[in-house]
Amino acid sequence: MTHDIEDLIALFDGVFAPGYRTRLVRGGDEPIYLPADAEHEFHRIVFAHGFFASALHEVSHWCIAGESRRQQEDYGYWYEPDGRDAGRQADFERVEIAPQALESLFSEACGKPFQVSVDNLDGVEVDRRAFSVKVAARARRYRSEGIPLRAQALIDALEVFYATEGGVTKGGVTKGDATEGDSTGQGLEKAVAAGRRRLEARSATRPAARAADVDTA
Repeated sequence: MTHDIEDLIALFDGVFAPGYRTRLVRGGDEPIYLPADAEHEFHRIVFAHGFFASALHEVSHWCIAGESRRQQEDYGYWYEPDGRDAGRQADFERVEIAPQALESLFSEACGKPFQVSVDNLDGVEVDRRAFSVKVAARARRYRSEGIPLRAQALIDALEVFYATEGGVTKGGVTKGDATEGDSTGQGLEKAVAAGRRRLEARSATRPAARAADVDTA
């Protein structure tokens, strides 16, 4: 299955740009979230190097951030760079469990393998397996207790666009009914519509308790 970053950008922008004034933007070395300002009408989720996985990861942070956080550069958080000691690495992993759990659900929705990210090449040795277990447990908790609304809307869009079962091609068009180009275009429209329907319904798959500075909008 092909995972074209332009498809993901089109899906995200189609679902969220109208109501949340937020776009997904291809960036350089470092990802960053930039709120709208005098020169930019839209908030921007900037992901690194055009990588599909980086885009999913940065979107997962956005789906967790509450409204006040989304008015601040990088949500008002200070990023701890590579080279973390044991204490700082533990803090880093603690705040990364939830977004990476959402990232795993996004990856599942579009049929893309997922690997946790615990990069700390110049710091203390990382127990990747233990962190993976925590992320998987958090993903199961999301499924049982409820997925945040924006995250569920993106999952709905991804599932429609990357559907492959039952004789359906990418974009949800039955094989033989359209050309490849038409299939992708129609698939984007259907997928975006699915995501917007979720936002309009303002409901996740299951009710979820709200945490501090985490909203369902």
